[in-house]
Amino acid sequence: MDSKKLKKILEERLKTKERQISYDKKQDKLRIESVKTNKGITLSLPGIVSRYETEKEKAIDDVVYYIDQALIVMDKSQNLSGKEHQIFPVIRSTSFPTETQDGKKLLYKDHTAETRIFYAVDLEQSYRLIDRAFMDNEGVTEQAIFEMAGFNLRSLTNERKKDVVADNTFYFINYNDGYDASRILNQHLLEEMADTAKGQLTVAVPHQDVLIFGDIVNNQGYDVLAQMTMHFFTTGNIPITSLPFIYEDGKLEPIFILAKNRPVEDK
Repeated sequence: MDSKKLKKILEERLKTKERQISYDKKQDKLRIESVKTNKGITLSLPGIVSRYETEKEKAIDDVVYYIDQALIVMDKSQNLSGKEHQIFPVIRSTSFPTETQDGKKLLYKDHTAETRIFYAVDLEQSYRLIDRAFMDNEGVTEQAIFEMAGFNLRSLTNERKKDVVADNTFYFINYNDGYDASRILNQHLLEEMADTAKGQLTVAVPHQDVLIFGDIVNNQGYDVLAQMTMHFFTTGNIPITSLPFIYEDGKLEPIFILAKNRPVEDK
């Protein structure tokens, strides 16, 4: 699979009378827009080609589904009335845009050197990131959004899958509900994991749909953590960061892990 072939496949599967598709050859990006609203999604084809190497047709199916759902949401108007229980925080990388393509400023808070917290209205099959113009129109304050999002996040289930490698224990939260990585904001969950850890507690959010805890008791555990985090980072739909975090004294510190060595804190 190469970009040229992928472009043709995506154009065939995404083309409708209500959409306009354009291609930026220089940046190798495909833009799909709604004719109705002129809003749309830009896809970087090399990243999808890379996913195709490991996931095959599933990679393309996921992209098509994501685009279809996102454009449906863009064509509809949303409001917050009656949706207070559907507001959630979402974790993104610090490189994620803080404005929409039409210049609206998104509501966000700084989190770590690698991550930011944005806020969204859940729409079941997709969600809409909350911008400040939307907040003003709805007459709601940012503090109210923060509180509702935090409350709703704490209501989510946090059951973990467990795996042990060379005496190091790894726990995975992977509900694919759009808020797996967001659970890193649940302070009670972090404290619970820290209390039960026998060694150093690490936390990773390589992409939106997974949260990884590592109870690291030896050097091999750090190597496994580094490889695992990088793998998830390169295969996820919405990558966040390939750097895991050490959790100590209620704080998250991003770390570099050198092969066969203990981590070095990212200052």
